[in-house]
Amino acid sequence: MKGMNDIFSDEILTRHYVNSTAANVFRRYGFSEVQTPILEEIDIFIRSAGKGSDIVTKEMYTFNNDDGKIICARPEGTAGVIRALIQNKLISNETESKVFYIGSMFRKERPQRGRFREFCQIGAEFVGSDTSTVDIEFLAMIYDWLSNLPLKSSVKLLINDLGEPEERKKYLQSFKKQFRPVIDEFCDFCKKRFNKNTLRLLDCKNITCKRMTQFAPNILDFLNSKSIKRFNEVQEGLKNLKIPFKVSKTLVRGLDYYTKTVFEFVSESGLGSQNAIAGGGRYDGLSHALGGPDVPAIGMAAGLERILLLLEKEKLNLDSNTPDLAIIYADEPGRKKAFELLFKLRNRGLYIDFEHKIKSVKSQMRRANRLKTKEVLIIGTREIENDEVQIKSMNSGQIRLEKLSSI
Repeated sequence: MKGMNDIFSDEILTRHYVNSTAANVFRRYGFSEVQTPILEEIDIFIRSAGKGSDIVTKEMYTFNNDDGKIICARPEGTAGVIRALIQNKLISNETESKVFYIGSMFRKERPQRGRFREFCQIGAEFVGSDTSTVDIEFLAMIYDWLSNLPLKSSVKLLINDLGEPEERKKYLQSFKKQFRPVIDEFCDFCKKRFNKNTLRLLDCKNITCKRMTQFAPNILDFLNSKSIKRFNEVQEGLKNLKIPFKVSKTLVRGLDYYTKTVFEFVSESGLGSQNAIAGGGRYDGLSHALGGPDVPAIGMAAGLERILLLLEKEKLNLDSNTPDLAIIYADEPGRKKAFELLFKLRNRGLYIDFEHKIKSVKSQMRRANRLKTKEVLIIGTREIENDEVQIKSMNSGQIRLEKLSSI
């Protein structure tokens, strides 16, 4: 299917490397892994992302369930994770929940470089506290993870603050007042978004739209003193940790549930205009919107495929699945004995290769070379009678003798 790809060994190794690096860093910050179903009721995304969001209006794969409910393949991870925490009573005003997830998401959009209809998302959610130190720690964790990857392309952190709902409402009124008279000069997508998902105009990559929105009101001018103080604390905390960042007044997130701190980690080269690697922000009202307790939270999601694009040119020295030993037979008695040894050595945790088709020693050696086998053991009638075999290192060419009975 278009936009849904088959993945093989080499890329899988790189995926495991990126995912395990994330998991190791996240666990150091006290996060535990969670897995949720790929299919969810569409209602949780309408309530979380917003009825007018691009995800809900045009990007979801949906179908009718036998009970009449509309089911969809999850387009993002946060809503499903919060739903799971609520249903399993893992959210309360007294406790904190720190979880991360790695899994496939699905969006019915035009496939392009680093953007597919089935894609892998690495995400994390910190639920239960709204202090500025949580935001700082959360951003530091993502920075820590990305810094542990060999990304030659410079990764930059952008931050902004969307304020409390009432502050955001006033900003939207001012924004609409400024751009409603000239909305016809925007692209077709922005015209459709103007009333339903207004802030996405700031996200548009169209040159004309970007030129227009550079004169948009600054949302920071609409924050009260308490919100400004909090945002300043976040910036000060990042400076103290020597995490480079830039405040971007046009940075918004595409989902309705975001409040206060929002952020993106972007690549300065290698991805073109779609350069966001990871993004997220605070969503203090989402749990309540999904029927849970009214607790604050912050979350993020990163696109694995975009990170893989940045790693394409790196010569990662990953441990590929190459045989520890190939057992090469010289004749029929050697072949029978080799087949016995095959299982004995595998039970010791070794990757042992064996040629099932009857081939010459020369042909078997070529196979061992092709598979980048570390060592070969050659066995035939003479080796069996003498209870002695040669084991040859394929790298150095050195040969050592071993008692067959001791193997």
